[in-house]
Amino acid sequence: MAIFFRPQGWRLRAFVGALGALAAAVLAFGCAQLAAPPYAADYEALDRLEATRPGMVAVAKVQPTDPNNSINTLSLRRAKLLSPSGTFAQYLEDALMRDLGEISAYDPKAPTRIAARILANELDLGVINGSGRMEVEVVVTRASAQRLRKTYRGELAFDSSYANIVAVPAGQAAYPRLVRALLRQVYADPQFIAAIAPPPSPSPSP
Repeated sequence: MAIFFRPQGWRLRAFVGALGALAAAVLAFGCAQLAAPPYAADYEALDRLEATRPGMVAVAKVQPTDPNNSINTLSLRRAKLLSPSGTFAQYLEDALMRDLGEISAYDPKAPTRIAARILANELDLGVINGSGRMEVEVVVTRASAQRLRKTYRGELAFDSSYANIVAVPAGQAAYPRLVRALLRQVYADPQFIAAIAPPPSPSPSP
């Protein structure tokens, strides 16, 4: 069982505060472009997935790859949220590879492969309460045989505000939490766990 260390609360608060200060500065000059924070794993979800003893898994290119696709463009009122990976599809792909690598289950040459297509990728700042929604179709194959095709949905709520100076950094900080909420649903699904389980060992010859 892997042992993970979580960041201290004061570091998280400082990080969110820094995001707010940056957003306030750029919003003061009109339309802004802000980067989504880096993805951080849900280690409790990974611990549970690791306990199921998954097989080695490869990750296909997450779709859609077109940076101009609506899935890969997010607006936070006057601000535009950008993926530090180039697209939000690549952001999810990087998150999957990182998570599987954390539990030593990632191998780009593995015959079991996860392919994903983002169907919805939304952040709504609202007036008082903000929300996020992400839907992803996941397909797991092994040696070209399909083992799973299922759509997963992740949602979250966060405190927002009528004021851009508060709402925009709140939405910016919420994005990696939205991706974690989506992947938490995937990793906890018994059908997904069964799909990435290692193949049974061949029976010994009599």
